[in-house]
Amino acid sequence: MEGHQRKSITAEELKQHNKSGDLWISIQGKVYDVSDWAKDHPGGEIPLLNLAGQDVTDAFIAYHPGTAWQYLDKLFTGYHLKDFTVSEVSKDYRRLVMEFAKAGLFEKKGHIALFSLTSVALMFLVVLYGVLRCHSVWAHLGSAMLLGMLWMQSAYVGHDSGHYQVMSSRGYNKLAQIMSGNCLTGISIAWWKWTHNAHHIACNSLDHDPDLQHIPVFAVSSRFFTSITSSFYGRKLNFDPFARFLISYQHWTYYPVMIVARINLYVQTFLLLFSKRQVPDRGFNLIGIMVFWSWFPLLVSYLPNWPERFMFVLASFTVTSIQHVQFTLNHFSADVYVGLPTGNDWFEKQTSGTIDISCSSTMDWFFGGLQFQLEHHLFPRLPRCHLRQVSPLVRELCKKHKLPYRSLTFWEANKSTIRTLRAAALEARDLANPAPKNLLWEAINTHG
Repeated sequence: MEGHQRKSITAEELKQHNKSGDLWISIQGKVYDVSDWAKDHPGGEIPLLNLAGQDVTDAFIAYHPGTAWQYLDKLFTGYHLKDFTVSEVSKDYRRLVMEFAKAGLFEKKGHIALFSLTSVALMFLVVLYGVLRCHSVWAHLGSAMLLGMLWMQSAYVGHDSGHYQVMSSRGYNKLAQIMSGNCLTGISIAWWKWTHNAHHIACNSLDHDPDLQHIPVFAVSSRFFTSITSSFYGRKLNFDPFARFLISYQHWTYYPVMIVARINLYVQTFLLLFSKRQVPDRGFNLIGIMVFWSWFPLLVSYLPNWPERFMFVLASFTVTSIQHVQFTLNHFSADVYVGLPTGNDWFEKQTSGTIDISCSSTMDWFFGGLQFQLEHHLFPRLPRCHLRQVSPLVRELCKKHKLPYRSLTFWEANKSTIRTLRAAALEARDLANPAPKNLLWEAINTHG
């Protein structure tokens, strides 16, 4: 009967609903209106806006447990996507997700959270003892380095709890986020979620992924030299003479900047929490930040003199910079693109924008499981204790579909990143520069 005839729209018609207030998406060919829901979306509005007006099945499957499907019915428009097809890559990807779900991998979290929180607590006690009870400068230096390691491990707990529930309830999970992020590291979990969700959805998009937008300090591609507009920050990333100067030497400044990069994260935290932007749990985040800025300066003040205080802060930042380096190794030298991500090449975009760090299983704790960056991007809800287990399956799937699976040693990944930064640096120097050249200047700049 005509009254029961299925309504359908084309992909082009769906694309028209791609903005805030008029935001439609398709999941398995069924079209949903998430215009009003977007502001309440736990992952924020940005991921939905980045994939608006298209089929987002793979992304939905990646980020949502099976229980989330029940909430879609009330958002259904009654329309189905005409000529809806699924690529062979997506079919294989969804098959893997189903296999992992049937095996209970998403629910089997092991005791990672318990071990991590216990180790963080023990390290914190040792740091306190080293500063408050020991008088040796070497003990203070060791405490600073241990504090840096504590920050790294605490960040991994915050990262895990942001992707899936590591505690027995959502309330305790949120507490773990605030404690491990805001209270212990001084970095807001709200800021992390805001940027990290956008990064996952638009992995290595120069204008949509905030994790690549570091103008004026770094540029991983010469495409930044056209002063592209950041859709995430809503402003132009100006490639002015100052940015050109800094980027021209970025392969030299990379490691020193990584040491002090934490300062930028503190600044970004305050900018978000005191902005007019809607911030989930703003009050809890502010309280957590106040806790950090109470205990950390107080602890440093117990050191006997300013040189030791400076040494303590610098040493702790230096150790933690290893983690900052690791995060950039996973993406800086991978493929990049300009524009919005598309839902129908989810698997392909993740493989092209990520690089794994190969290491022995004994180093899994050190890298927090994130050395399996591609596996994490494809299965963000998968507890890190399973990432090494599923790695061969991902490698085989990439091989089957002739997609890149890049796994480098830590040393090789560093070299690859420096090469990428150097290539962009040399391009920045070569841009219309009317200044006269001399042999000495050329020799220095040519060899970096």
